Amino acid sequence: MSIIGVGIDVAEIDRFRAALERTPGLAERVFVEQELYLSSGERRGIASLAARFAAKEALAKALGAPAGLHWTDAEVYVETSGQPRLRVKGTVAARAAELGVSSWHVSLSHDAGVASAVVVAEG
Repeated sequence: MSIIGVGIDVAEIDRFRAALERTPGLAERVFVEQELYLSSGERRGIASLAARFAAKEALAKALGAPAGLHWTDAEVYVETSGQPRLRVKGTVAARAAELGVSSWHVSLSHDAGVASAVVVAEG
């Protein structure tokens, strides 16, 4: 296995909240339903959403930031162990296959008003 790409991104949580508030439907264009809501049906907290957004930006960077990727073709989810993971389909899966990506590593964090993510594409 070798590293095909690495991406990192940060999102200021208050700025991300403001963007969601001023742009109706933005959350639904960026996230799949499972990212927006907890299993209880409650909306996920803004810091968690900002970290997921940062992960999608980092994912795009790990793939070389090509045009035409759809936000909802990448899903950030968390295993029962607490480890974050990526699930890709469509445009993101096609670009990953083109580059030979066979696995992903993702790390999320949020503290002091900033959410961050690192994504490593391995093949």
